[in-house]
Amino acid sequence: MALLVLGAATSLLPPPRRRVVPFRATASPAALDRRRRPQNVPGEFFVDHRCIDCQTCRWMAPEVFKRVDGQAAVAAQPSSQEERTEALQALLSCPTSSIHTDKPPKDILQVHNMFPLPVDQNLLPGVYLCGYHSEHSFGATSYLVTHPQGNILVDSPRYTPRLADNIERLGGARYMFLTHIDDVADHRKWAERLKCERIIHSGDVEEGTADVERKLDGNGPWNIGTDFELIHTPGHTQGSVCLYYKPLKLLFTGDHVAKSEESDDLNLFLIYNKQSVSLQLDSIKKLLGVEFEWLLPGHGYRIKYKDVQAKNAAMESLLANYTS
Repeated sequence: MALLVLGAATSLLPPPRRRVVPFRATASPAALDRRRRPQNVPGEFFVDHRCIDCQTCRWMAPEVFKRVDGQAAVAAQPSSQEERTEALQALLSCPTSSIHTDKPPKDILQVHNMFPLPVDQNLLPGVYLCGYHSEHSFGATSYLVTHPQGNILVDSPRYTPRLADNIERLGGARYMFLTHIDDVADHRKWAERLKCERIIHSGDVEEGTADVERKLDGNGPWNIGTDFELIHTPGHTQGSVCLYYKPLKLLFTGDHVAKSEESDDLNLFLIYNKQSVSLQLDSIKKLLGVEFEWLLPGHGYRIKYKDVQAKNAAMESLLANYTS
């Protein structure tokens, strides 16, 4: 998969929208939603009307999928085997199963077995995209980090036995770190299968996460082993926490901060926050002291900064945009 640097990230999305379609006696509204959107170009791949505009397909296969009229569409059919493989990876990862091919692809099992996908084998060894995004977390990305002290599953992908098999081949997971309440998805199924210890901040404990094994209290920071630090960044939710992988200078941000689709600027997507603006900005200030160069968000494109100074410049620009 091609490295995506300094691209646009999705906003945090409201629940899926249903397209209003005229009644037909021969097909139910749900069946009509699965029809090819007219915005797709002709060819093998297409997107249906159930797309929730989570951007997953657009950063996984950017040469194929674009936003057209507020939803994803196939702007160009794959022109190489690499592009076709990326399109099939996006198909499997789509949280609403809105991506289709005209005929069942003969190589789909091979693509299933590619997950989890290495983010960058050279620069980020042992860091993987899980794929299989869940509609219950609005299409958020889940990651797997393999580590000698215990593998970490970051947020919850959609549960599928095949992905579970593949994760177990990589050593399973000792921990499941949940960045915040919005992206917990199938955490209970994963915990039962992988026998992993789940971690979430107590501020985000609700009925669905009451049985999580480790609940973080206070403002932290906390540690997982020697290489991982948990940084409390309230604002999006009371219990939002980022995971800092110190040796790789990598920060998993959940929904705390990502990139705006409209520009290359960082964005807080405050309209979806459950906390105050000032609290969110204070959490951003906290990240100025964290020496990371990679930002892997819950939604949208990952970012590779030139160095820590470039990261800080982007954070300071974000703060200036909200306080000026």
